Amino acid sequence: MLDARQYTIPVESAIELVRKGGNPELTTREKHIRECFVAAEEGADKERIEKEIKTMPDYFADYNTIVHFISEEELKEKHSGIPHGGFSIRTGKTGVNNENNHTIEYSLKLDSNPDFTANTLIAYARAAYRLNKEGVWRQNGF
Repeated sequence: MLDARQYTIPVESAIELVRKGGNPELTTREKHIRECFVAAEEGADKERIEKEIKTMPDYFADYNTIVHFISEEELKEKHSGIPHGGFSIRTGKTGVNNENNHTIEYSLKLDSNPDFTANTLIAYARAAYRLNKEGVWRQNGF
């Protein structure tokens, strides 16, 4: 194998269950799928590679995994970034008889997870420095 990328994709039906206020107990397989894009060497045993990917314990084995074999050029062109994303959904009920349903949902869509993470950490470091300079925060806490 020359190179590969994998994406973890939420199962839409699971998201819809939660959005509707359900609190389902789902297996790993029912929550996400894994989609892999693999650039294999010329003459490589693609069936063996696919089987090894799909049966890899603690990573792919518990998921429905899709493996696509593509050229190294296509992998570089279409899958060279390090994106990240996801949803955080919370539902609840209020009212005397729980007659009011509420859903709050946040989503995250990043082109570059490392870039976002680095910039977030820098922002926190700057804030901590500023608060310390202003005497609001010290190393032993507020």
